[in-house]
Amino acid sequence: MSDRPAIRFLHRDSPPHIVTLVLLSGLSALAMNIFLPSLPNMAAWFGTDYRLMQLSVPIYLAVNAVLQIVVGPLSDRYGRRPVVLGSMAVFIVATVGTLLAPTLDLFLFFRMCQAAVVAAMVLSRAVVRDMVPQDQAASMIGYVTMGMALVPMVGPMVGGALDQMFGWKASFVFLLACGLAVCAITWADLGETATRRSSSFAAQFREYPQMLGARRFWGYCGASAFGAGAFFAFLGGAPWVGTEVFGLSSAAVGLYLGAPALGYMAGNFVTGRLSVRAGTDALVLAGAIVNTAGLVASLAAFSAGLQHPAAFFAFFAFVGFGNGMLLPNAMAGMLSVRPHLAGTASGLGGAIMIGGGAALSALAGALLVPGAGPYPLLLIMLASAAAAIPCALYIIRRRRQVTGR
Repeated sequence: MSDRPAIRFLHRDSPPHIVTLVLLSGLSALAMNIFLPSLPNMAAWFGTDYRLMQLSVPIYLAVNAVLQIVVGPLSDRYGRRPVVLGSMAVFIVATVGTLLAPTLDLFLFFRMCQAAVVAAMVLSRAVVRDMVPQDQAASMIGYVTMGMALVPMVGPMVGGALDQMFGWKASFVFLLACGLAVCAITWADLGETATRRSSSFAAQFREYPQMLGARRFWGYCGASAFGAGAFFAFLGGAPWVGTEVFGLSSAAVGLYLGAPALGYMAGNFVTGRLSVRAGTDALVLAGAIVNTAGLVASLAAFSAGLQHPAAFFAFFAFVGFGNGMLLPNAMAGMLSVRPHLAGTASGLGGAIMIGGGAALSALAGALLVPGAGPYPLLLIMLASAAAAIPCALYIIRRRRQVTGR
């Protein structure tokens, strides 16, 4: 019989199970996309047009980005556990607010408050880096996000089905139930992993110039921001394309929105298997190339007349596959520039990535108007994905300059 205690919260200095990290990251991803198939119906319910309702995506991402700058330093100073649990409590209260909001303004306010759950995603990565070195961190982050990829793949499907059966609020009821469950599991299992802490915020800030002056850190940030930017533009524009261009139901849109997540899971599997052997930088470059190639193929196919929704959305699996290699390795790289500031690096890097994503999501929503078809979305995604390639090449060049190989 095992001597391991059944009640984990009595041992709060022990590292968490990997399942707990998957759930934390997964909840953050679920909050981002479960309601996307409901956006047209939500616009009708609040008596507004799609472009205003679609602001619930970029506003959430913008607040998400700002919060990432805060939660990283907080966790480096006070520990991962209290910051994660506090953010979960805010998320739960905010989700109740979205259900009770009588107007669009109040809904958007509580939607912004829901972004507090980003601490779960940011700090699950920092916890991994607390536990293992860089290449192993990329591998472990890959496996964690491979499991997490199931959530955004299934989330829009679940949201679309719930919307058709019970209305748009059902997705937020589901989010509330998931938030309560994950909070309970986290409280019981998440031991503190930040063993090295600054004595004060002033001591932290004195070390920031070392991290901010590291060129490789900014290379990793750029690669992750541009690679993820293509995906966030997809989140902002794909529901409109599915509904207005292809005439799909909310349930069908939810099904097609799973294409990038399916590819992302496959890319994470490659990361988990190859990051230690091939190195993080090589996989960042490979992911950026695959991401860009998938969008070139999608644009070419649609322009050539292959305009069935299944064919259109299928190409986005390559975007997911490329990001499944690029993002875990870029994140592991930026966390390893200054390992003792892993929480801060995760927060700052995530803020840059999500902030850029918010801008691209808003741009996609603004440019997608009747008669434009999907071309604005495809061109925005392609430009963002292609910009990650020179960032990846710069990372490799900087490493060779530093190490001589």
